[in-house]
Amino acid sequence: MTTIPVALGARSYDVRIEPGLLVRAGAVLAPLSRGRPMPIVTDTNLAAHCETLVASLAAQGIAAPVRVLPAGESTKSWAQLESLTDWLLAQGVVRSDHAIALGGGVIGDLVGFATSILKRGCNFVQVPTTLLAQVDSSVGGKTAINSKAGKNLIGAFHQPSVVLIDPQVLDSLPQRELRAGYAEVAKYGLIDDAGFFAWCETNAAALFAGDPAARAEAIGHSVAAKARIVAADERETTGTRALLNLGHTFGHALEAETGFSDKLLHGEAVAAGMALAFAFSAQQGLCPVADAERVAAHLRAVGLPDGLAAAGVSADGATLVGHMLHDKKMEGNTLPFLLARGIGQTYLDKTVDLAKVAAFLDGQRR
Repeated sequence: MTTIPVALGARSYDVRIEPGLLVRAGAVLAPLSRGRPMPIVTDTNLAAHCETLVASLAAQGIAAPVRVLPAGESTKSWAQLESLTDWLLAQGVVRSDHAIALGGGVIGDLVGFATSILKRGCNFVQVPTTLLAQVDSSVGGKTAINSKAGKNLIGAFHQPSVVLIDPQVLDSLPQRELRAGYAEVAKYGLIDDAGFFAWCETNAAALFAGDPAARAEAIGHSVAAKARIVAADERETTGTRALLNLGHTFGHALEAETGFSDKLLHGEAVAAGMALAFAFSAQQGLCPVADAERVAAHLRAVGLPDGLAAAGVSADGATLVGHMLHDKKMEGNTLPFLLARGIGQTYLDKTVDLAKVAAFLDGQRR
């Protein structure tokens, strides 16, 4: 087992990574249970993994009532939040109990937010089952639901008690979901680790083919990078954690334009957003054109969108910038952008002219 600490003082916790960990989860979680039930929240795609987890907990004498929610981004809603909190209360959850989020980013975000407000704060455990959740959303404590105005606008910082990552669950993940999660892996190289991006270029094919060593390296390196950044800036107050949003400002606008649906998965939107961020940086003379082209080429090579057309978005620049104005990162009348001086040289820019962004996006329509 690889154990990566997320150092946050009294809110510190470990991320444990091990093939087959889902089968052993009961033994790992028994000390947190203290003989109390551990409710599991999952989605309709994960019946087999849920059975494995329930059996593992039962072997330790831990009851695990299960709540199965619809799969998909639409589950991050007020209606599902209300339904879930009512169900948890019906299970007799007390503040010291732990609910388990078994699923991808949607389940993790919803359960995290529900437990953050239930009885003014209960505990939860992340058991991520997608590559995107394993390398990104399960670590760091950002929880949220979506609203009509935009993505993740209603939420809270609420850290899990532990994160259990079993790379073997990725064997059942559809290739499209695997690619979407890979966008977040590549992101860590683009932020501040050019060497890791080069590793991605060399090893992505092995990762997608199911090579255990490639997957272990990608997950472990990504989690360690995120843990380091979160420990330095838990609530995104100094600007360090904002680096993790590379591609997200453009990407969330693309998601909004496609209705936050499976027309464009979150990771696909982030991939297109990263390519756009590098292309915009290159257009503004901040980044070598060759670096922007290299980023786009790698995303295309692994089957991810590298811009508006590949993401299936035909909206004009003004429309997309309009979506950006609902971004939760807005500060007064300014929207911070993650731009790049090169691969591994991302930085936060709070002086970007949105008219230039709109014009750039108009130029990207093809």
